[in-house]
Amino acid sequence: MVNILATSIEYLKGVGPKKADLMKTELGIFTYRDLLYHYPFRYIDRTKVYDISEIKGTEQLIQIKGKILKKEILGAQRRQRLVALIEDETGIMELVWFRSVQWLNKMVVVGQEYVAFGKPNLFNRKINIPHPELELFTESSLKTQFLQPVYHTTEKLTKQRLDSKGIWTLQKNLQEIIYRKIPENLSKEVRERMGFITHSEALRFIHIPDNPKDIEKARTRLSFEELFFQQLKMLRHRQLVKTAFAGKVLHNLDLVNTFYDDHLPFDLTGAQKRVVKEIYHDMCSGEQMNRLLQGDVGSGKTIVAFVCMLIAAGNGSQASIMAPTEILAEQHYTGLKPFCDAMGLRIAMLSGSTKEKDRKPILAMLKSGELDFIVGTHALLEDRVQFKELALSVIDEQHRFGVEQRSRMWNKNQEVYPHVLVMTATPIPRTLAMTLYGDLDVSVIDELPAGRKPVLTVHRFENKRLAVFGFLKKELEAGRQVYIVYPLIEESEKMDLKNLDEGFQSIKRAFPEYKNQISIVHGKMKPADKDFEMDRFVKRETKIMVATTVIEVGINVPNASVMVIENSERFGLSQLHQLRGRVGRGADQSYCILMSDYKLSKDGRTRLETMVRTSDGFEIAEIDLKLRGPGDMLGKKQSGVVELKLVNLSTDGELIKQTRSIAQEILTKDPNLEEEHNKPMVEYFNTWFKGEKNFGKIS
Repeated sequence: MVNILATSIEYLKGVGPKKADLMKTELGIFTYRDLLYHYPFRYIDRTKVYDISEIKGTEQLIQIKGKILKKEILGAQRRQRLVALIEDETGIMELVWFRSVQWLNKMVVVGQEYVAFGKPNLFNRKINIPHPELELFTESSLKTQFLQPVYHTTEKLTKQRLDSKGIWTLQKNLQEIIYRKIPENLSKEVRERMGFITHSEALRFIHIPDNPKDIEKARTRLSFEELFFQQLKMLRHRQLVKTAFAGKVLHNLDLVNTFYDDHLPFDLTGAQKRVVKEIYHDMCSGEQMNRLLQGDVGSGKTIVAFVCMLIAAGNGSQASIMAPTEILAEQHYTGLKPFCDAMGLRIAMLSGSTKEKDRKPILAMLKSGELDFIVGTHALLEDRVQFKELALSVIDEQHRFGVEQRSRMWNKNQEVYPHVLVMTATPIPRTLAMTLYGDLDVSVIDELPAGRKPVLTVHRFENKRLAVFGFLKKELEAGRQVYIVYPLIEESEKMDLKNLDEGFQSIKRAFPEYKNQISIVHGKMKPADKDFEMDRFVKRETKIMVATTVIEVGINVPNASVMVIENSERFGLSQLHQLRGRVGRGADQSYCILMSDYKLSKDGRTRLETMVRTSDGFEIAEIDLKLRGPGDMLGKKQSGVVELKLVNLSTDGELIKQTRSIAQEILTKDPNLEEEHNKPMVEYFNTWFKGEKNFGKIS
C-alpha cells in the first residue's frame, strides 16, 4: 500500500502530465499520498434544498430545485450575460452567468428541471444567483445530497478545471483505489483507548463524509495523528540524546561562587536562581544538555548564560555565545568583559568584520585553550574556528539560526558534545513550545529584576500628535533618547501608512534643534551602515532613532526612555511587545506610545488594548497565538517540525498534552519501539519521516 501511495500523481484518473506539473508547483502535490493528505478546510452543506420563497439574499451558499422557464442572452458582444428564470412551487428566481455564455446557452434547456447551487445576491431589489453550478435533476439527485468539501486551490489550477470541485473529484477517484487498503498506523491499545475509527476510515470520511459526525470522527483521529507522531519523534530524539550522547560532567562551582561573592553587583532574582540550578543539574549529569531558556525582554537571560559559562570555565573548559547580529554580539562582549577582566578570565569577540590580523591570534588562542570564552556571530560557524574543549554553546535569539547552523557548533568538539543552551526573548505559549521544542528541556525566567519600572504604555490617535511631540521634547530636554518606528521604508500605493522617508523628514521639521542628531536605520541599509548608525545612538551621539523593525531585537540603550510606534495597528502583537522591550532598560520611567489611525479592525483594537493593559510577555504570546495562529509567530517554519494541517495550537492545548503523555508512556514501556503491537506506528513513522535529516539531537 505504501508503494501505491508513492505513485506519481500524474497516473491518477483525471490528472495526466500537464495537470500533474501544475499540482506539483502550485500545491506541492507530487504523489497519491500528498493528495490524500490535502485536507478540505471547510464543508458546504448540500443536504438542504431551499424553497425560492424563503431565500433572503443574505445566505452564504444554497441550493434550489426547479424548472427553467426561459433564458436569453443580454448585453453587447463583450459584455454578454446569460439570464435564465428558474421556478419551483413557491416562486421564481434569476440565474445569471457572465462567462462561457455561448457554451452555457447550449447546455441550459428550457423546460428541464435542474438543481442550482450558489451564493444568492440582492441586486435592484431582486434576488439572483450569479454563476450557479447547475446539474440536471433526476430521481437519484435526492439520494446524492451531501456535505461538499472545499479545498485550497489556485487560479492556475482553476483554469485547468482543478478548482475545489475538481480536486474533490480526484479525491473520489483516489478513494476508489485505496479505500480499506490503507494500513493502520496506531496500535490497537491506543485506538481502543481513544475510541478511534480506523486510519482508512478517517482518510475517507475527511474527504467523503456522509454526515457531520463522520467529519468530527475523522478530524479527531487525524488531528491526534498529526500531534502524536510529532511528539513521538521529538521524545524519541530527546531519549537518544540522553542515552547516546554524553556531555562533560561540570560540577566545580568555585568560579560561580567567586562571582556571586565578589563581582555580581546585584542579587539574582528567584527565577534566575531556579534556572541556574536546572542548568547546573544538566551540566553535571553526564548527559548532553539541550535546554531552551525563555525569558521576557529584560528578564536577565544574559547574566544567567554567563553564570553557566563560568561553570564551564571553572571545570577547565571553554564556552561560546553566538548572537544573530554584530551589534548584539558586541553588547554581550562589552557587558561581560569587565566581569572577565576582574576575574582573570580571557574573552574575545569574533564577527564578520573582525580584521584578519586580529582574527589569527584569536583563533590560535581559542584552539590552544588560552581563551576561556568567545562571543561572536555566524563567524563562529566557520571551519577554522576550533576549540581546545568547548563545553557549553550558548545561542541567543535561537529562532534566527537554522538547525543546520546550530548543528555546526555542536560538532566543534572531537571527544564529547558541548552542552547547548538556546535562549529566546520571544515568549512562546506552552502549547507552541511543546510542539516546536518538545525535544528540549525548557527553563523560564518569569520574573523581572527588582527595581525595574514597568514601561507605561498608551494609545494615541492622530489628533494627539502635537501633544505627543510636546512630550518627546520634554524627554529629549531631560537628556533622554527616543525611538520612532515605522512599518514601511518606501511609499506604498496599497497601504496608506506613514513611511520611513516621509517620517524622517517630518521628525527633522518637528525637532529642528535635533536635526543633526537623528539616526535612520532600516533593513535595506548595508550592515556596516546600519551598525554605524546604531552605534551612534548607543554612544548618545544621536538623540532620536527613526527606524523600521530592525531594532526589534538586539539594541540595548538604557538612556532611551520613549518608544513611539507609528501605525501600531499594523504590527503583530509579539512584535509590538518586542519593540516596547527596547525601552525600560534604565532607572528612569520609560514610555511606549502606540500611534494609530481611527479605523481599527477588531483584531487591531484587541492588540492595542492588550499592549496598554499588560506587559506580561507570556499572556501577550497566548493572545497573539489566538489572533494569528502558530504560522507566523516565530517567522519561518522550523526545520524538522511537521506541518499541522488540522490542529489548532491555540485551541487544542489539551490534545497536545494528551498526545505527549501517550507518546511518553509508549516510549517508557518500549524505548526502542520493538514490541509487536507498536510495529504499525514504527512503519508509518519511518514512511512519514523518510529522508529527513536527523537534527533531533541538535537543539
